[in-house]
Formats: sequence, structure tokens, C-alpha cells
Amino acid sequence: MFIPIQWLHGDMVELWSFGFVFLAGLITALATGLGAVPFFFVSDVSDRWNVALWGIASGIMLSASVFGLVLEALGEYVHVALGGVSIDPIPQRELLLLGAGLFAGILLVYVAHDLIEAAEVDPRQYEEADFKKLVLILGVLTVHSFPEGVAVGVSFADLGLQGGTQLFGFVVPLLAIFMTVAISIHNIPEGVAISIPLRSMGVANWKLVWWSVFSSLPQPIGAVLAFYFVRAAREFLPAGFGFAAGAMIFLVLTEFIPEALNVGRSLPGGGRRELVAGIAAGFLAMAPLLFV
Repeated sequence: MFIPIQWLHGDMVELWSFGFVFLAGLITALATGLGAVPFFFVSDVSDRWNVALWGIASGIMLSASVFGLVLEALGEYVHVALGGVSIDPIPQRELLLLGAGLFAGILLVYVAHDLIEAAEVDPRQYEEADFKKLVLILGVLTVHSFPEGVAVGVSFADLGLQGGTQLFGFVVPLLAIFMTVAISIHNIPEGVAISIPLRSMGVANWKLVWWSVFSSLPQPIGAVLAFYFVRAAREFLPAGFGFAAGAMIFLVLTEFIPEALNVGRSLPGGGRRELVAGIAAGFLAMAPLLFV
């Protein structure tokens, strides 16, 4: 059977695009393993640094969600410049899609977290409290990692189109580069959070790295699925951006910030100073997304 050469070329380009997005998601997953690296050199990570890392991760996620995903969803109507922000009339359909995406992202994380909290665990091999804590941390962060992968995949929606930067033969959207870096940085304190209880249970250092990376393996899968969705149904792109933003904002408000405050209870002021400084640093680090 004769197949036009341009069809083959198009299929190959699309296949390489999926591979490229999978690689970006895999990079973010591998970055989680960096959270275990400090335990090769020290027995513990100070509460002060832990709170600051959670703060930086929170600031990065909030900034990337607002400056990157939400503004990208409304990119045709919101214009940001050094002189200020101007907003054109936004069609109701775009707002509804964005709102539906935000709600769906929040709902997914809420329901998944609820299911994990209610899950039964077998305490026979470990002390019950420690094993439950381990299952919850690994389970919750694994569930959390999927929408983070979605955020990466959605940000690659314009891969190969004009307006990006050349990278390994692809025209890559600047938003995608920012989002991949942002999720990677954010994953480091998650790796720390996973490694702390494992270390207290005597798990070997290299296994700390493995379990940290394992918790984020859904990210490349989520990235590819989201990329396929936004490529196949670009008219629903605002919903995809909204979904990723809603999930990440909800995670920050209900998981990252409470976790930071819990870790910082023994610090002066409850660790709030370190948390606010971290959030500000993370937020400012992603501020260039406003001008992408």
C-alpha cells in the first residue's frame, strides 16, 4: 500500500514530539531524587532549610500557576508589559472552560487524597504508625505528581509552532521550559519529605533516591497524556491550563504550606519567617513568566 511521504514525515515528527514531552516529564521525576542527595552527606536536614525549601516550592508553584498557566489560558486577552496590565473583553466560553478546568484540578487532587487517607495498610513488617506515614507520603505525593506532569504536558501545547526557542531541533515554547524547570525545582523538597521517614527506618541511601524518583514517575505519563489532549482538542486548551493550575494551587494551599508550618513548629515564630522568605524567592524566580 502506498503511503504519501508527507504523512510518514508528519507521523514521525508527532512521535518525536511525544518523546520530547515524555523526556521533559522524566527530567522532573528524576529531579525528585535530588532531594535524597543531602542524606549521602548528613544524617538530617535542618527544619529551617526544610521549611525554606517548602516555601520556595510553594512560591514557584503559585507563580507558575498564575503567571504561566492562567495567563497563558487567557493569553489573547491579557497583555502584560512593564508599564502595566491591560485586559480585553474575555468571551464567556473561555472563562467557563478555565473555571471548569480549575474546579476539575482541585477535585481530582481532593478526591485522590481522600481515597489514600482512607486506604488500609498492612503493618506486619513495620511499626504501624511509621508504615502508615510512609504509605501516605509515598501515595499522596505519587497522586500529586500526576497533575504536575499534566502541567508540564499542557505547557508544551505549542511545541513546534512559532514563538518559542530552538532546542534539540524543536521549537520549544518558553512556557514549557519555565514549567519544566519550575516542577523540577519544586520536586526537590518532595524528595526530602519522602527521604526523611525512610531514613529514620534505616533505608539505604540509594534506595532513598529510588523511592523519591518512584513517587514522581506518573509525571512523564501525565505530561504525555495532557500533551495529546491539548494537541487533539486545542479548543479546550483553557480547560487544560485551568486543570493544571487548579491542581497545583490546591496542593500548595492544602499540602505544601501546612507541611512547612508543621515542620517549622520548633523554630522561632513557628517557621513563618523562613516560609514567607521561601515563597517570595520562589515567586520572584518565576516572575519572568509574565513577559514570556
